[in-house]
Amino acid sequence: MKNLFIDCSLGVSGDMLLAALVDLGVPLEVINKPLELLGLEGFYSLRIDESKSLGIRGLKAFVKEESYCSKYRTWLDIRELIENSSLTKNLKEKILKIFKLLAEAEACVHGVNIDKVHFHELSCIDSLVDIIGVCSSFHYLAPDFVFWDYPPAGSGVVETFHGILPVPVPAVLELAKKHNVKLISDEKTPGELTTPTGLALMIGLADSFGKPDSFEIYSLGIGLGHRELNRPNFLRVCLLKTLECKFSDCLQWEDIAVQESWIDDASPEDLSFLIDRLRNSGAVEVISQPIHMKKGRVGMSIKALVKPKDLEKLRLVWFEFGSSLGVREKIEGRWVLNRRRGSCLTKYGKILVKQVRKPDGNLTLKAEHDELCRISLEKGVSLEVVRKEIILSSDSFVEDEDWI
Repeated sequence: MKNLFIDCSLGVSGDMLLAALVDLGVPLEVINKPLELLGLEGFYSLRIDESKSLGIRGLKAFVKEESYCSKYRTWLDIRELIENSSLTKNLKEKILKIFKLLAEAEACVHGVNIDKVHFHELSCIDSLVDIIGVCSSFHYLAPDFVFWDYPPAGSGVVETFHGILPVPVPAVLELAKKHNVKLISDEKTPGELTTPTGLALMIGLADSFGKPDSFEIYSLGIGLGHRELNRPNFLRVCLLKTLECKFSDCLQWEDIAVQESWIDDASPEDLSFLIDRLRNSGAVEVISQPIHMKKGRVGMSIKALVKPKDLEKLRLVWFEFGSSLGVREKIEGRWVLNRRRGSCLTKYGKILVKQVRKPDGNLTLKAEHDELCRISLEKGVSLEVVRKEIILSSDSFVEDEDWI
């Protein structure tokens, strides 16, 4: 497994993280190429210099605007720029995720529609280079798991587009509140130590917050901040050899709802139709089992697992396509293993699969049954043969999304 630990206990910003990733070994071409594909070549120059912060050696990133670029792009402008580009789907999703986190925080702070949010505090070029550069670097490194230490809150005040604001600035507090990120108090070091861009990158790219239980470091990158403080100002990115992680670090907790109805006045065909409609409308799963109801009637208990965002939509399905006059509903929760969709290139062609990370760190691949049936019918081989071919071709796996 390839794992990263980002030690941002002294502070985090986009440029510090970018410099640390270059120091770790990410080629500058990895950062510059996506920016060229976005049509930004000639608008900026990126320089990475070796420097020191109170005797601590590291790299420092300098971004210079070479040609005029609007200082006040909206979230809608940035979204259209990324979506209409030729970047890979996975990289687009990473970049858009970070900008959306920032836009949501700013929209809440200023009480405006998210599409009208202006990134006043981020110069056009600086924000694009930092966020796209960091996301491209993570895409290049392709870590299996990423740990982030908790960042410092900072103290005092900072001058912004909106005037003098207290530290942490409102966008940082909004991001920390909404995404349950703990900020560490640091009253001894005045000033802004965690920027909105740095925190958004943490939230969007982290698998877990806090230090791993134990680890061995394979290589290390150090990125220096630009501000002179009363102590060294740096961030460290550690590429780990081995990792012992807690069981809970390999799992995700998510809310799930259960909708249930007992039905004794519908034919098997009608019930089958209702179940299909529930599944096609977004239910995670639907099960049914026979039950004995009052007056000796035989009925069916139908249960649907539903994500909270789909509850209202599924309620309408129950009443539009079912005969029941009521539906019970309760919110529960479940632990799920980290997984992501992707594909394997086999001798039968590309097969869509799901990669799952087990608590012991091992990765497994599994194809959906419909995909197995498709290959079986097209190639005239058994389902078992297709499954074995996927195992043999596991090294060719390419992810289509981040871990979820």
